[in-house]
Amino acid sequence: MLTIKPITEEFAICQVEDYSQVNLENPFVFTGATDEEKSLVCPIVLIPENALTVDKHWSAFRIEGVLDFSLIGILSKISSLLAEHNIGIFAISTYNTDYILTKTADFQRALQVLKEAKYTILES
Repeated sequence: MLTIKPITEEFAICQVEDYSQVNLENPFVFTGATDEEKSLVCPIVLIPENALTVDKHWSAFRIEGVLDFSLIGILSKISSLLAEHNIGIFAISTYNTDYILTKTADFQRALQVLKEAKYTILES
């Protein structure tokens, strides 16, 4: 089974005008741009002034290790387990691994669900 590492930061999910006020060198700053919007996930303390909308109080964990692109169903399994317990997620994938955010109010329960499903939960 996979190992889960909680992240100690509390996060916000934002829409921003642009990334001019975002330091992309900060850890745990994730951006996404489409033809319709610019999104930002960052620690709450780093919310830029040009944020258009902000949803605060998200907590995150990462799946430890480097995940090979041939691995199938990792996010699906975790999201299904959490959905069965009415816990919504916001998922972010990087080249190496996946990060999953839940509302902070649901975070400890999410970790408990995963622990009961035999995931290893590291201390944060």
